[in-house]
Amino acid sequence: MTSGRWSGSSQGEFAIPSSFFLAEGERLGLLVMAQPAVYIKDVIDLPSTFEQLRTTAAGHCLRVLVEHLADSCTNPAIVNALLALKWHYDAETENQGISEARSNACEIVAWRFLSRLSERDAVDYCLYEIPDSEDPNHQHTAQEVDEEFGERSPLLSMLSGTNSDGHGSVGPVGSTRKKTQLLSSLSRLTYSTDEMPDDDDEDPTEAFKTLNALEIAAVANAKRFLSQHVVQKIITGIWNGQIIFWDSLSVHSVKKPRYYNPATSDPFSRLRVPKYLKCWEVLFFVIFLGLYYTVLIVREESRLTKAEIALFFWIAAFLYDELSEWIDAGSIFYATDIWNLFDMAMILIGIIFAVFRVIGITQQDKFYNDLAFDVLSLEALFMMPRICSILSLSPYWGTLIPCLKEMGKDFLKFMVLVVIIYLGFLTTFSLVGRKTFDLMRMSFILTKIFFGSSYVGFEVMSQIDPVFGPPLMLIFVTLTSILLTGSMTGILSNSFSRVITRAKEEYLYVYSVYVLEASTSNRLTHFYPPFNLIALVVFRPLRLVLPKDEKFRAARIFLLKATHAPIVGVIKLYELILTKIVVDEYAGFKGPKETAGRKRRRPGMPAVRPSSGYAGPILPSPQPVGNDRPNSRRREDDVEAPSAVEVQISELHTKIDQLTAAVLAMQQNQTASRASD
Repeated sequence: MTSGRWSGSSQGEFAIPSSFFLAEGERLGLLVMAQPAVYIKDVIDLPSTFEQLRTTAAGHCLRVLVEHLADSCTNPAIVNALLALKWHYDAETENQGISEARSNACEIVAWRFLSRLSERDAVDYCLYEIPDSEDPNHQHTAQEVDEEFGERSPLLSMLSGTNSDGHGSVGPVGSTRKKTQLLSSLSRLTYSTDEMPDDDDEDPTEAFKTLNALEIAAVANAKRFLSQHVVQKIITGIWNGQIIFWDSLSVHSVKKPRYYNPATSDPFSRLRVPKYLKCWEVLFFVIFLGLYYTVLIVREESRLTKAEIALFFWIAAFLYDELSEWIDAGSIFYATDIWNLFDMAMILIGIIFAVFRVIGITQQDKFYNDLAFDVLSLEALFMMPRICSILSLSPYWGTLIPCLKEMGKDFLKFMVLVVIIYLGFLTTFSLVGRKTFDLMRMSFILTKIFFGSSYVGFEVMSQIDPVFGPPLMLIFVTLTSILLTGSMTGILSNSFSRVITRAKEEYLYVYSVYVLEASTSNRLTHFYPPFNLIALVVFRPLRLVLPKDEKFRAARIFLLKATHAPIVGVIKLYELILTKIVVDEYAGFKGPKETAGRKRRRPGMPAVRPSSGYAGPILPSPQPVGNDRPNSRRREDDVEAPSAVEVQISELHTKIDQLTAAVLAMQQNQTASRASD
């Protein structure tokens, strides 16, 4: 394996120059992302599947790179860089086979590198955010990012940066403009050191600034990376509030990842824990359902009842909360969660109900009043599944949902063929039997036949037409009952078997996206619905006349504490009952470990020969002591990977099979030649 600066030997020795991850000043992100691309581009030059790179000799070069990174690299942005490169290779349209192999290689290297670290080191790398200012030690404070609506949010939601003029460039990652920015930026990530553009204004990492590695993994659809145990433990820690991003509620709060310490953290910071957000969401929908049933059971048509006014208030709070989430996340990422589609349907039905209800009361029109309540009855079709959406956090139900989603997509595609065939026969039968059946009646007959009532077709085929009716009906019944139904069953079965093999990854991806969206936002003062309407009414008008200074933010914090104090009290009581053990300062995350007889430097800590020009504090961690050292190296993959001997045996079996097939072919050729002689 020799290519330019990369050299190795048959014994697996590999030398990478010390300048591999060197970066200078503002070119940190560019070089950190470009140099791994040079190596991966050199060693991955043939199409390979993910399993081949993970388990066979084709992925040996990746193990060499992982060893080098684990031994010498302390650049905190290395995982961000690898995952950004995965996004780049997935976006390439040329040589898709090689690009897919390189994309898989980046993902494999990223999680294997994390598996070589202690758990606390892995937290540091996964939650490191690429800084968006010239000062790498700069951290977001509440004064800079806290606004009433549309606050900057660096999760999947917003990719924000600052252009050369000093103006913010904010847009949802799902928008077309931001997608174009990502593509143009990533097209320059694979430049070698000599090919880098000299224009300092063109920073290919601009689109990834303020994103941490987990968020980039979600953007890049690195589902295998997110499903790894080392990553899922971090996400679960965020879900349970063991890892937090805001530890206080003040105008000078600093957003950075840290381990939760109940002795020093502000109790109101627990409002940002995804687990408690989900619990409040369920409670919100339960109250919504109670108001819904009350309004429909009472059904007062002449006037608005108290329950109906409360229902309107609930719908408005729900609408404002969903609008905030949509603006934060962008349309594409917002639509990735199937439950958000249910939310939009519920809001649409609520708006239609409100419009018809206002018209009915103001005009005293019984028709509009009845129509309004009938429309509101449709709400239960979406509200009941929405309340039970908490089951999707369970591995069993969460695994089935991706399967049903993909089966639904295949079903809709297949129904296009069904509709085409149906319209053809409907037109023919309507014209042939126009003297006996009209269009509506014929449509109903063919629909019943399609859904299994084949005998109906045989009863009316002679009435349609004595000559053409029987053969056409026989063909239609055969197509619907045997061919189309059987084909649809087979397609849905194949869809289920195809998705179920990776349904766990899909479930963990959706779960990870929800946790990141709920926790890593720059929004310090997040009001739960329906309290968000109070903040909207109080502070929205004031923003037009008052400056957004410390007093304005302090007022919002005061209102948040005043309205959410009972919720925080319940949370603290729950945690007091739940945790009766000694508080672990690091929330159960172990480490750091020692590698090759030396202490591994934590990312961002200064070293004698730093691997990057940036050295900033990330998460504090004590020095390794006694039991912090793992007794054995953890597995690189969560799945059971074969050993080197097993891989060689498997390859030997393959070669023996190929040799046997070649010998048999030669024997058959000799036999055929003798017979011809």
